[in-house]
Amino acid sequence: MSLFDQIGGLLGGNEQAGGALQAVSSLLEQQGGVAGLVQQFQQGGLSEVVSSWVGTGQNLNISPEQIQAVLGSGPVADIAAKLGISPAEAASTVSQWLPQIVDKLTPNGQLPAEGGDVLGQAASLLGGKLFG
Repeated sequence: MSLFDQIGGLLGGNEQAGGALQAVSSLLEQQGGVAGLVQQFQQGGLSEVVSSWVGTGQNLNISPEQIQAVLGSGPVADIAAKLGISPAEAASTVSQWLPQIVDKLTPNGQLPAEGGDVLGQAASLLGGKLFG
């Protein structure tokens, strides 16, 4: 069963949220998991922001423009195509969901073990908590 199917079931058929989660989970895989994504944001000058998502405190917000600047147009365009929306809408969607997803994948303020199953972790850690 795919992550999309698992989350879709947890959401009770909320396809928009499930599609966004699938796209962001795919992004995580492309970036080398949570650790790779964190490193990319750190290199993009957003260490404080991404550290707040991993840490146990309040998550700092990120703007769609910051998402676009750090990830680049390729990954954002891929997400836009998967969701059937514009790249600007995709960057906005990622800016809304990514902090929550990274937060849920790092529940104790620790990055997942290298080589961990990002999709499996997302499915098990998110449960209904992210959307409920």
